[in-house]
Amino acid sequence: MSGDDIRLLGRLLGDVVREQEGEAVFERIEAIRRTAVAERRGGSAPLDELAALVADATLDDQLHVIRAFAWISLLANTAEDAHLERRQRFHRDAGSAHRRGSIAAVLDDAHTAGVDAERVRRVVAELDVSPVLTAHPTEVRRKTVLHALGRVGDLLDELSRRTGPAAAETEDALHLEVLALWQTAILRLSKLRVRDEINEALGYYQASIFEVVPGLRRDLAAAVHDRWGGPVAEGPIVSMGSWIGGDRDGNPFVTADVVREATMRQASTAFGHHLGAIHAISVSLSVSARLVTPTAGLLALAEASHDDSPFRADEPYRRALRGIHARLHALAAGVLDTVPGPLPHAALAPYRSTDDAVRDLLVVEASLASHGAGALAEARVAPVRRAVEVFGGHLCGLDLRQNSAVHEVVVAELLAAAGACPDYLALDEAARADLLAAELASARPLRSRFVEYGDVVRRELAVFDEAAAAVGRHGPRIVPHAIISKAESVSDVLEVAVLLKEAGLLVPGERPTSTVDVVPLFETIDDLLRAPATLGALLDVPVYRALVEARGDRQEVMIGYSDSNKDGGYLTSTWSLFRAQVELSAVARDRGVRLRFFHGRGGTVGRGGGPAFQAILAQPADSIDGSIRITEQGEMVAAKYSRPASARRNLETLVAATMAATLGVGPRAEATAPDVELMTWLSERAMHAYRTLVYDEPGFVGFFRSITPIGEIARLNIGSRPASRTASDRIEDLRAIPWVFGWSQCRLSLPAWYGVGSAFDELAAARPDATQALVELHERWPFFRSIVENMGMVLAKTDLAIGRRYADLVEDEVLRTRVFGAIAAEHERVMRWHATITGSDDLLADNPVLARSIANRFPYLDPLHVLQVDLLRRYRAGETDELTARALELTINAIATGLRNSG
Repeated sequence: MSGDDIRLLGRLLGDVVREQEGEAVFERIEAIRRTAVAERRGGSAPLDELAALVADATLDDQLHVIRAFAWISLLANTAEDAHLERRQRFHRDAGSAHRRGSIAAVLDDAHTAGVDAERVRRVVAELDVSPVLTAHPTEVRRKTVLHALGRVGDLLDELSRRTGPAAAETEDALHLEVLALWQTAILRLSKLRVRDEINEALGYYQASIFEVVPGLRRDLAAAVHDRWGGPVAEGPIVSMGSWIGGDRDGNPFVTADVVREATMRQASTAFGHHLGAIHAISVSLSVSARLVTPTAGLLALAEASHDDSPFRADEPYRRALRGIHARLHALAAGVLDTVPGPLPHAALAPYRSTDDAVRDLLVVEASLASHGAGALAEARVAPVRRAVEVFGGHLCGLDLRQNSAVHEVVVAELLAAAGACPDYLALDEAARADLLAAELASARPLRSRFVEYGDVVRRELAVFDEAAAAVGRHGPRIVPHAIISKAESVSDVLEVAVLLKEAGLLVPGERPTSTVDVVPLFETIDDLLRAPATLGALLDVPVYRALVEARGDRQEVMIGYSDSNKDGGYLTSTWSLFRAQVELSAVARDRGVRLRFFHGRGGTVGRGGGPAFQAILAQPADSIDGSIRITEQGEMVAAKYSRPASARRNLETLVAATMAATLGVGPRAEATAPDVELMTWLSERAMHAYRTLVYDEPGFVGFFRSITPIGEIARLNIGSRPASRTASDRIEDLRAIPWVFGWSQCRLSLPAWYGVGSAFDELAAARPDATQALVELHERWPFFRSIVENMGMVLAKTDLAIGRRYADLVEDEVLRTRVFGAIAAEHERVMRWHATITGSDDLLADNPVLARSIANRFPYLDPLHVLQVDLLRRYRAGETDELTARALELTINAIATGLRNSG
């Protein structure tokens, strides 16, 4: 049980606190813990009692309390993850039924449904799921801490298999890890730089991704073969992506130098892995030609290796692999400043690309199979070959992203300086689109070496130039997409195409070609409503349609969950995204184009989060065509990719859901015309209620900045990116991530439910059958069910009593009473309707795992909230010394940790 592990870790932490800080500190922390746990079991948060326990404590003592509860939250998360891994291993070993959301379960469903074998093989061959790692202002964990917690997880796993003296030894080792953690700083000394974020993200490849992705390809092919027989071509399956080092939208720290560093570090990580793995099997694969007969191809590779050591004269596989290593090393030396890993035995001619290394590794596999060592080939060589296929010399695709407002300024200055258009910004949309289309058809460059451009133009062109240089070094997979934030028009897309042309990434003409996809991001409610018309008009531009044709008649479109939620509230955002996908798919289909959606989902429900399998199957039926991209954001990256088991679970879920949606198996139901009409009606009412509070209430910005630590988040060492796009205080300019993060800190999580209850109340007033209609919709339609279930998960983490304590920070009593009263009233409406629609007062009746997790962890959050409110009050009163700031940041970190998906 994870609860047993949590209690063990809590006891070990208590022992360390007593040893290190003394009996008095331990007794204070233990009294707080007992109070929190006892009252939570009674169903309430003991805020006043907890406040009394810390009221007379010095700041030093409060820091001890905060650190203790911060560590127990982290340790509890680790215990839960370790327990989940053990459960999965147990069920696998016991031969239990395949879990829902697994590849095996989806293939079982497809086999039972009689899906044609050739169709399954075709889907598998084309399947491409792309998780895109991003870094955001709410990233709170240190890499050092993650590594230490990984060791704790390993020891818990070890402890579960030991008894007697061996178990005692493992528990002693756990005690030492907890001691080391207690003496480790949770917080960073300085604010993260983009370079730090790049390095942290790359660490997950060594931690899990290098192992899991090739294994997933192997297992999927084997599972299809087991059910349908015949050969199975391994498609891309999983293609990793990244925004870290290429996302410039509102982040002035992403420059051309950072793009170069990101792409070089990616390539170095990929080559380092491949070279190390090939070197390892060149040492271990000691098969002797005196005992077996290798193929002629293998012997040719051995001969070409120039490895003349007499000790390997009868070991052609070792010689062949040393030659492969030397040639791959030479390829790496041509594109990297420093090549990681062991030096080659000789200087050989470089491969032209990593594809050539794959070809030679296949020769090794075939030769082994030819003399009965196919199992050896599959166990040792095939994993390396698959890794080289998947990660190549690029590792992952680095996306470029920038705001459309920046692109138009750059293009306007280029056009003016070239004499092509003196005032591009004064043109209407039609004139802009015509002018840009003509530029794409023309080979004449706009840029001149004799013109002194402004800072913005120089900076942006330098980024595109560095992207082109990276493509030249590492191939087109290194920079596959240019994403346009706030895309609203055809010209927003064509402007980026023109900038790609100026960098040499797009070859102009009547039938242009490009190594980079241009991807519009539709993110506000209005943008999503206009998106189908925008896409249709874009695909009707002949030169752009020719560009799409040259890229295989596929267009990618990104849809933004975060900003649409901040703009219109949870229900309206979710419905607008659904409708946009339906209509965008129809527009693309009418023009003979395959559409791939890039889902900009966050970790929280307010930003599109929630169980991935259900979320993907809740999308419109024809919106997923064997391919999907999805962002992996903020603290969820650590939760999903820090250990192989969690990475496997997450990636398998994405792959399985994409397969299920593409094959048409699983719980799918199309929306009827009355469903669409009802959802549109509810969406309009929910958006009105949400915007009445968030945008029409004149004191709301002040209320928000008082009740949440949003101002403190912006000042503390949490992430590299500013919390707002501009210096204004407007909600519109605040990034969606800190917007959601701030509300989660005060435990109100308003973005994930506000307005829904009002919409349902209005429906009840308008229709006598409202309750029946909503209950039936929940039972029948996976999309609506996911809305209700995801909302229930957030409501289970929402606590109005804690939120009311934060509301005391709002000095204007009239404003506090009015706004918090509206929030409390809406919360009551949502809770009532959730129980009515689901038939249960238990918000987590269908999610017992999360219910247990909340019961285990939430008592440890209550003291942190009490202390954070007190620290916010003091900090805002002028106590901004280093100790107070550090204590406040610790509470922000610890609460985010305990909630797990807070940004």
